[in-house]
Amino acid sequence: MSKQEEVQEQTEADLREEATTAEVGPGEEMSPEEEIASLSAQVEGLQQEVASARDQMLRAAAEAQNVRRRAEADVEKAHKFALEKFARELLPVVDSLEKATEAMAGADESQKEGVEMTLQLYLAAMEKFQIIQLNPLGQTFDPQYHEAMSMVPNPALPSNSVMDVLQKGYTLNNRLLRPAMVVVATGGEPKKIDETA
Repeated sequence: MSKQEEVQEQTEADLREEATTAEVGPGEEMSPEEEIASLSAQVEGLQQEVASARDQMLRAAAEAQNVRRRAEADVEKAHKFALEKFARELLPVVDSLEKATEAMAGADESQKEGVEMTLQLYLAAMEKFQIIQLNPLGQTFDPQYHEAMSMVPNPALPSNSVMDVLQKGYTLNNRLLRPAMVVVATGGEPKKIDETA
C-alpha cells in the first residue's frame, strides 16, 4: 500500500470516527442507516467545498490570464507609441521646412531643391516609424483628424470639404498625433439665421 493510500484511509477513518462521536453521545451506538446518512451528509458537504475551491481556482486562473493580456497590450502600446512625445517635438521642424520651400519660390533653384530634398528625406524617415502626414486638401472634413479654423462660403466646392490646409496633421500608428488645421467650404451662401425667433 502506498503512502498516499495510507493517508487517504486514515483520513476516511478519522472522518467516520468524528461523525460517529459528533452525532452519538458517549456510550450510544449508531445504526447502520444513521451512519450512512451521516457519512452521506459529510460527503455532500465535502463535495460542496471542493466545488467552491474549484470555482475559486478557475476565477483566479481567469484573473491571472486577464492581467497577463492587459500587460501584453500595455507593452504593445508602449512599443507602438514610445515615439509620440519625440515626434510631436519634431513636427515644427517639418512645418518650417515646408514654409521654407514655399518662401523660396523666386530663389535660386538649387537652394530650393536642396530644401525640398531635405524635407522629403525627413518625411521618409518619419514614415519608417509610422508617422504619416495628413494633407486633407479637397477631402471631406473629418472632425477626428481635422480642426476647422474657419468656414468659408464657396459655391465652387462641395459643402463640408476642405478648401485650404493651414497646417498639416500627423498620425502615429493610426493614432492622431496632431490634427490638420483646415478651412472648410460651406458650398455657397451661409444660411440666414432668424434672430426674431
